[in-house]
Amino acid sequence: MASTELSTKHVLGIKYLTVDDINLIFETAENFKEVINRPIKKVPSLRDVTVANLFFENSTRTKLSFELAEKRLSADVVNFSASSSSLKKGETLLDTVNNILSMKVDMVVIRHPAPGAPAYLAKHIDANIINAGDGTHEHPTQALLDAFSMREKLGDLKNKKIAIFGDILHSRVALSNIFCLQKLGAEVAVCGPPTLIPKHINKLGVKVMYDVRTALEWCDVANILRIQLERQEIKYFPSLREYSQYFGINKALLNSLDTKVVIMHPGPINRGVEITSDVADSDQSIILQQVENGVAIRMAILYLLAAKRDK
Repeated sequence: MASTELSTKHVLGIKYLTVDDINLIFETAENFKEVINRPIKKVPSLRDVTVANLFFENSTRTKLSFELAEKRLSADVVNFSASSSSLKKGETLLDTVNNILSMKVDMVVIRHPAPGAPAYLAKHIDANIINAGDGTHEHPTQALLDAFSMREKLGDLKNKKIAIFGDILHSRVALSNIFCLQKLGAEVAVCGPPTLIPKHINKLGVKVMYDVRTALEWCDVANILRIQLERQEIKYFPSLREYSQYFGINKALLNSLDTKVVIMHPGPINRGVEITSDVADSDQSIILQQVENGVAIRMAILYLLAAKRDK
């Protein structure tokens, strides 16, 4: 029998979610997708719930997506920006969060540069924690919206072939995607320059490829990650121009393939580097569907975690 509630009171990472949890989030997101496409897009599901968005790293898309999801559910929303906070004066993460919780906050959405920060909070405070990205560790809601978007396009993901291209080394999206897709029965490969592929990643059960054409010929879906220059303390490749030449995906390359590969990108896109505009905007791309599905997935997670609070 299908589960009607999550097995956990937090969403800290895909590795802590069961397949039943993932399917329940998807079913709930399908219902919310109908809601956000109605003329009146609001439901009163979280009317008495206060959600704090704690972003200790810059974010535009994820922060906006969560905020919109919260407001669509009629939650009270508190936004916190680290750049203008007492953290600059030496306050600890736990003190900051406890101060916010003393204002009677029920749920915390947190993005933090330190891997494990959301899990640390979950151990110390009585609020539902949603990980909106922790360092280079995990980004569970992005992986869920990616898998949800793939499922919409391809149906059941069992035995589907998904290739993740680009900066795997610095990407929390890659790790969460690998965990999520494998739980749903897909085969996963990673492709990029050897300097941007983590050592021993094959121990996670993924194929490792270094040639873009080979990977594109193998896969049903190409999930293309951006080059995270802000996380790179040393140079991992000679130049962006050279990266684009050897690892960028353009329309001529796609048109030369025998199959029509689905194109995805979690954003923001470095147009002309990892992907050209004519690929990003082509009929093979589901990048805009990913953005729409992000709101529905985050609404589903907020709604399901709020249901756990009532018990």
